Amino acid sequence: MAFGTLERTKFVTAASELARNTLVHGKGGTVTIVEVEHNGRVGIKLVFADQGPGIPDIERALEDGYSTAKSMGLGLGGARRLVSEFDITSTVNVGTTVSITQWKRR
Repeated sequence: MAFGTLERTKFVTAASELARNTLVHGKGGTVTIVEVEHNGRVGIKLVFADQGPGIPDIERALEDGYSTAKSMGLGLGGARRLVSEFDITSTVNVGTTVSITQWKRR
């Protein structure tokens, strides 16, 4: 898709963090990669899904500094800032799904 270096780096960084979260917190899961198009724009969308413990408070989990893994707590919020679109749904004891989309600049 020939993304620019900055777009590609930001997207790969976000994807790496979400893949790590899927493995560590979700105890494994899946990632779906889809090429997307909307109103003449093209992009790439990744959907990470797990059947882990879920996130009881999504808003808190998105706050910088919040961590359940004794880390810096920049993961979810940082990933959200790096991409064009970010969506997360989670149900305790069912799992979490996070989708990210990066639109190619025209």
